[in-house]
Amino acid sequence: MTVLRHWWRTACCALAAASCIGAAHAATLQISPVMVVLPKGANASGLTLRNSGDKPIYGQVRVFRWSQANGEDSLTPTQDVVASPPMIEIGAGGEQLVRLVRTAAAATGSEQSYRILIDELPEPDTTPANGVSIRLRYSVPVFIDPASEPTGEPNLSWRVRHTEAGWTLEVENTGRRRAQIAGVEIVNGAGNAYAINKGLLGYALAGCGRQWQLPLPAAADLNGPLKVRAAVNSVQTEASVVAR
Repeated sequence: MTVLRHWWRTACCALAAASCIGAAHAATLQISPVMVVLPKGANASGLTLRNSGDKPIYGQVRVFRWSQANGEDSLTPTQDVVASPPMIEIGAGGEQLVRLVRTAAAATGSEQSYRILIDELPEPDTTPANGVSIRLRYSVPVFIDPASEPTGEPNLSWRVRHTEAGWTLEVENTGRRRAQIAGVEIVNGAGNAYAINKGLLGYALAGCGRQWQLPLPAAADLNGPLKVRAAVNSVQTEASVVAR
């Protein structure tokens, strides 16, 4: 699990900016869409991978179950969703459709979360003797609606905590739908706003919680009633924050 969490951090660094603009770009590989949602009753979807460069791209496609525990993301290999083909070769200027097929029965209650990891690999016969060398890694979220009634909207509670390591933002989602959180700022009792980030901060999955270290000085004035302003699933939101 430690290795998978390292993979996750690497993927987030590569795609944090791209996740908000509709297509993931790194090197010459373009991925569309950057989020896959399977509605109730749907069993398949797909990703289009495009090579805008003048050299072939080789890679592998894997599917992981995405969960959150103790404020952290974790990825677990799964066969609930299968990617086909699992190995890709895209010629210069070409494209490849990767089908995503659900093989497990739809869950009830809350939406299910997965991540598709696409690893760009060296050309064949150039792999180092000590293992596979991954040039770039891309991560695409996949959400599957439950077989039961609609999930509704996320239900978030916000907390900030000060420790020796600095300030931490904790978000708990008791709803049955994920919350994509972006453009966050904390507002103190005097009305002063501390910008946390402008783009995507991350997700609080359905029925889960997530936490992030805040880029705030240790002496930041977070006294008085606190509020958070953020775009949650692209909707501008303002909510109270509990300080600990």
